[in-house]
Amino acid sequence: MKNIIIKKITLVSISLVLLSNISFAKEDLVSNASKLMDIAGKQRMLSQRIAKDYIYVGNKIATSKADKQLKASLSEFLKIHNELTSLITDSEIKNLLDFVALSSNELKETANKDFTLDNAHLILDLTESMLEGNQYIVDSLKSTHKIKESNILEKAAKQRMLSQRIAKYYIAYQSGIKDENTVNSMKDTVKQFSENLKILLSNKDNNSKIDKKLKEIEKLWKIVHKFYNNIEKGGLPLIVFNTTDNITKKMDEVTKLYIKNNK
Repeated sequence: MKNIIIKKITLVSISLVLLSNISFAKEDLVSNASKLMDIAGKQRMLSQRIAKDYIYVGNKIATSKADKQLKASLSEFLKIHNELTSLITDSEIKNLLDFVALSSNELKETANKDFTLDNAHLILDLTESMLEGNQYIVDSLKSTHKIKESNILEKAAKQRMLSQRIAKYYIAYQSGIKDENTVNSMKDTVKQFSENLKILLSNKDNNSKIDKKLKEIEKLWKIVHKFYNNIEKGGLPLIVFNTTDNITKKMDEVTKLYIKNNK
């Protein structure tokens, strides 16, 4: 009888350990999936920042900072791309990563050339293709992994890209790319950022740290979004450069806080 009781206790203990391990495995999966979405999402931002920096350098505005940022962004983009390639096993996504790699090689080559409007147009086109490709990767990860708050996390991560996209279109217009698409894309990007910010601010699961950061962004956004929408008037390239970088940094911090909440 004593041996039977001991065996039952042992079986219960083993079962508890196994359940605990399964629980940890699920937590690790969610955590890793969230981090994977984060770094894939960051590629969208970097694609827009690279184009922005190239055009700023070409127009000799914030030259030192933009040139340093351009080189760092190109390096980080390639590093993250290699990381994604090693972590993602889905054949369809890997095929798309191969396409992004081709585009990124052409982008790097063009970004190292002297500034011309033709090169600027090419970089804008390349970064749009890369943005589309990386957005598809993020959407695929989101549908594959059922992550708590994945929509909120995605919106927070996307804000980083949208802020750099704003600066990209602003400086593109000022440098002579004054077509209707530039103006419409800028105003649509500002609208998307505003809508996402409203959703993030109203999210009932925000903790105090997230709320504090979002309110800081909201306070700044209420002032600067008017400058961005006034793209055709121009005249404020340094303000646009610095404020969009500030917003990108703060939104990256918010994204990291949402990932921490998902654990």
